[in-house]
Amino acid sequence: MKSRFDNNMAWDLGPGHYEVWYLTLAHRESGTGFWIRYTLESPDVNTGRAYAQLWFARGDHGRPERTFGFNRRFPIESLIPRRDPFELRIGDAVLTNQSLRGALAGDGHDVTWDLRFVPASCTHYHLPDFAYLRRGTLVDTVVFSPNLSIALTGTITVDGETYDLRGSPGGQTHLYGRKHAYAWAWAHCNAFDSGEGHEAAVMEALTVQLRRGPVLLPQMTLVTVYPDGLGGEALSFNKVVNLPRNRAEYGTGYYRLVGEGVTAKAEVALSCRPEDMVRAEYVDPDGEPAYCHNTVVARCEVKLSRRSFPGADWQPWRTLATDHGASFEWAGRAGDSQVRQHHVALPL
Repeated sequence: MKSRFDNNMAWDLGPGHYEVWYLTLAHRESGTGFWIRYTLESPDVNTGRAYAQLWFARGDHGRPERTFGFNRRFPIESLIPRRDPFELRIGDAVLTNQSLRGALAGDGHDVTWDLRFVPASCTHYHLPDFAYLRRGTLVDTVVFSPNLSIALTGTITVDGETYDLRGSPGGQTHLYGRKHAYAWAWAHCNAFDSGEGHEAAVMEALTVQLRRGPVLLPQMTLVTVYPDGLGGEALSFNKVVNLPRNRAEYGTGYYRLVGEGVTAKAEVALSCRPEDMVRAEYVDPDGEPAYCHNTVVARCEVKLSRRSFPGADWQPWRTLATDHGASFEWAGRAGDSQVRQHHVALPL
């Protein structure tokens, strides 16, 4: 099911709220990937003024020294939302349900993007159903992807070099809440190698760890695979009943996870070099920092298995793979010095 309102801004203009709209895409021809974010931050009372922000990053699998990221804050007055049809403006940058446009310059880089896409046929919900009740007030952050798998056209220009997208695979997600998870990992891929009819396949995964006071809760891992694309069967391991069997481990350069149901299983392995990652500092509305380590040129392998009934042996069913077409990130409350490329905050 999809609603044209899934991207609409949730912020009610009050304090204690952050909100993000992001897109990742793979440009297969050049071995590059891109990460674009439109964000707003409304700090807790007496912590600071609300502001908007634009983020941009490029990863280059063949030349990792060209990987970089930068971002710029804007006065909150520069953020102009519209509900029907959805539109979000931050200064001259625009995001709609079928396009993105914007530009950033600084730190030795000059970038512009002008992208278009046909909206996805359905919205993907990452979390168990209860998390979306009462507009997400039962959890610190809600996340969903109005456009999990889309084909992008248009151009991205970086320092005079133009990338013509011509249907490049990407995905767009919307999330908001009062605080990031204490730690998390996330992965997305819809750029699997073609040749076996898998070019439409999509994988989306999320591992989160929450903190309640001084207590760290166990990790929760959620993963969904659409082997034949969004219009086909969904192997969903994101229900409460899946949580005891799902598992994951992650860190700089790797994210490995398993989603297991009664008759289906997905084993996912993502990897990259530290130099393929960009380290970004986020700030929660309460002022606590979080450090995100992100790559858009990761290797990914997804092994799918099935069995006839509980207790039977697992039988291999499909394997999906890409050498550098996936995105993943991990984040915690401290940064990893192995990731030397920082997402640079440009001067106001």
